[in-house]
Amino acid sequence: MAAASPSSDALMSIEDVQDCLNRSRASIYRYANTDPHVLNPPFDLRRLNAEFCQDHKDPLLFHPQEVAHFARNVLRIKGVNLTVLNAPPTATEALLAEMLAELRQIRLASLGNRRAKAHQSNVINTTQ
Repeated sequence: MAAASPSSDALMSIEDVQDCLNRSRASIYRYANTDPHVLNPPFDLRRLNAEFCQDHKDPLLFHPQEVAHFARNVLRIKGVNLTVLNAPPTATEALLAEMLAELRQIRLASLGNRRAKAHQSNVINTTQ
């Protein structure tokens, strides 16, 4: 069992649940409350209920509290604590953060130019 806060709002993938419960991927799918004909089946206390999906192709994601509930009440695992850790930033995320910072600088510069032009036109209009 992984340890920590079950109150986290980050959702868990199949792999995360598999690691946490120490079960095979196939058994996690067996436990999951899924139906090939119904996109979001009704809540079932005896199954592992995934978060609502928009499409059948969406990956199954589980709330940590749901996984903890399932482990305690269905699998009868004692002392369940779940940790959802944020992954370290990847090179892609770092690049996207740099791009966002640059776009913000461009926006601030363009807003500054607009304000300067508006001020200039106000000065010209008041002097005429």
